[in-house]
Amino acid sequence: MAGSPSEQVTSPDQHKPGNPKLARAGAILTALILLVMIPGNHRGNVENVWLISLAGLLVLIVIVDWVLRRNGLR
Repeated sequence: MAGSPSEQVTSPDQHKPGNPKLARAGAILTALILLVMIPGNHRGNVENVWLISLAGLLVLIVIVDWVLRRNGLR
């Protein structure tokens, strides 16, 4: 049979893996680590642009997620 009567019916959003607070903290920590890598052993600024851009993208994602959660859209 497909399912017994004792099984609970759940929506797909109740099966999200992981802890959102830890994910946001990990994204901020990763952005900080990327910024610490700027004075590395490279000569050009291409690496610096990538490091700053990726760190900024991570922070932007966390900010957008925070705004969406605050407004109840997520």
